[in-house]
Amino acid sequence: METRAASWADRMPDPPSWWGSFTAHLTTHRHTFYAADVLTHTARLVIDAGSTDPDTLLTHARSTVAWLSRPLADFFHADQLRGPPCDTEDTQAAARRERRIQAVPAPLRPAVRAFGDVLVAQRQNAERLGLRPNQLKTIEIRLDTVRDLALYVHALGHATWAGVSLTDLEAFLARNPARRASWLAGLRQFFSHAHRTGLVLHNPAAALEARQQRGFQGATLTLDEQRALYRRWSTNAHVLPHEAFIGLAALLHAATTTELRHLTLDQISLGSRTVRFPGRTVDIALDSATWGALERCLAHRGALHTANPHVLVTRLTRTTTCPAGAAHIRDSIAAVGLLPRILRSTRLLTLADELDVKQLTVALGMSYAGTAHYR
Repeated sequence: METRAASWADRMPDPPSWWGSFTAHLTTHRHTFYAADVLTHTARLVIDAGSTDPDTLLTHARSTVAWLSRPLADFFHADQLRGPPCDTEDTQAAARRERRIQAVPAPLRPAVRAFGDVLVAQRQNAERLGLRPNQLKTIEIRLDTVRDLALYVHALGHATWAGVSLTDLEAFLARNPARRASWLAGLRQFFSHAHRTGLVLHNPAAALEARQQRGFQGATLTLDEQRALYRRWSTNAHVLPHEAFIGLAALLHAATTTELRHLTLDQISLGSRTVRFPGRTVDIALDSATWGALERCLAHRGALHTANPHVLVTRLTRTTTCPAGAAHIRDSIAAVGLLPRILRSTRLLTLADELDVKQLTVALGMSYAGTAHYR
């Protein structure tokens, strides 16, 4: 590493003052082969950009060598050359939205882009006002629906949204009756926006309906299945720490994937054995089994010697400040053949039967409509 770093330092017209620190950081935080690759691409980036300024290099990296921006941002933050890395989750979500918009036929694309911007602005306003914002995934689902509709109506010969009729929407929804309610929610939002902005003279989705069954219809676990899982996660020392904590937190405390991913050390009280899951307004006293699993997670995290503030740290997030991905939460309990939402739904049904709706909304930080769905 030192030889390669010195070689590239000789080739650069003006080697960065932080080049030595960067080399040492990569040596201690990254695999040797990966670190050597990062060094090479960073040196080339410095030469191409003609600058050693961290912000300039990061901007240049995002447009030319996107994968390099993450190790650079982590180093610049660790070496106090700039602030914390930008929200990787928001950046990735913006890229996913852009891919969906680009898939829309060109004549119909500007309206879809404007609709996406409105959804993002609504989310940001809700966060600023302390309300419950739309999830990034929800925005992507809405754009998925409008993209698919755009492809469908464009194939019928429509070059503008103004020509889309109620008959077109009915035919589109009939393609997948099981998704009718979800698709219709997105269509209503889109055409309401289009009507407000004058893109269409009337809202063709206003007259459409989707009958839905009342109450929760998803999969849940029997009492015997819950007991078997509890024994696995509370008594089996061979189960990985993340699996045990994720499983027990979802099964006993209705923790969501987002809450588990974003749980940080400062949200844990060791003295009182309580946890404040992100988004909730009350501390939750953990039972002995869940607390024991949490302690194993903290011990595992300590062995990684990481500065990442989150409780669940993976090999990929060890050298960053980012939360673990949603896939890690899902994969952690793949050994039992279940999804985290099934564990959470099982617990929510029990709580909804035992508690008042208002108590449940306060305890779990959910909306009234969300909790009423389980009654």
